[in-house]
Amino acid sequence: MSMTTQSTECLEEQLTPQQLEGKALKEAGDNAFKTGTDEGTLEALSNYHKALFQLRGLARYNPLTGNQPQENKPKSQLDEDLEKVYSNMSACHLRLKNYQRTIETADKALELNKDNYKAQFRKGKALGEQGFFEKAVPILTELITKNPKEAPTIEKELETLRKKEKEREREYNQKLRGFLNAKKDIFTRDDVINSAGTSHIPDGPPPTASIEELHIPDGPPPAASIEEIKDE
Repeated sequence: MSMTTQSTECLEEQLTPQQLEGKALKEAGDNAFKTGTDEGTLEALSNYHKALFQLRGLARYNPLTGNQPQENKPKSQLDEDLEKVYSNMSACHLRLKNYQRTIETADKALELNKDNYKAQFRKGKALGEQGFFEKAVPILTELITKNPKEAPTIEKELETLRKKEKEREREYNQKLRGFLNAKKDIFTRDDVINSAGTSHIPDGPPPTASIEELHIPDGPPPAASIEEIKDE
């Protein structure tokens, strides 16, 4: 019997009831996800959450990892189980369009395995769906180099995101033009109103009329002659 076979059998023998329960829940989640329906996806998420409850408690007391730094930890069966659960959860959230949760669970999987290409792809796609194209493009572009056999799928996703970005820019510019035109129309009407109201009003107080302009003669008023006074 080879050392590898002995090591695998030893690990299987070391599985605790909690870990066995976690693996069973993960498999139940996988089967529910394969239905391709929203109901099945929600059922899968429920099973994955239950699996995490079992597995994360064990991770604190994993004798193979202890308190070593993450980069120095040997990969254990428990780590692999956790990675797969988080990665599959990201697939569920992506299907349900819960993009923020997609990113969070993908990051959890990537913490356990930076070469989890599926989790990286889902993270990039979710960022793009949220409109963070400047973050999504580098992630997906890097993935082409790391996983060239999936390049056609990744390139297709990049092209889809670029089209969505152009469409969003077009809609934004259209709304901006409409807003600016509306403001311009308001300013034009206000200018017309203000101009009409003040065009014939001179600055300063009104001028005082001179005596000549009022036609007021000098001296007392003349007395009426007898001929001008008529008896009625």
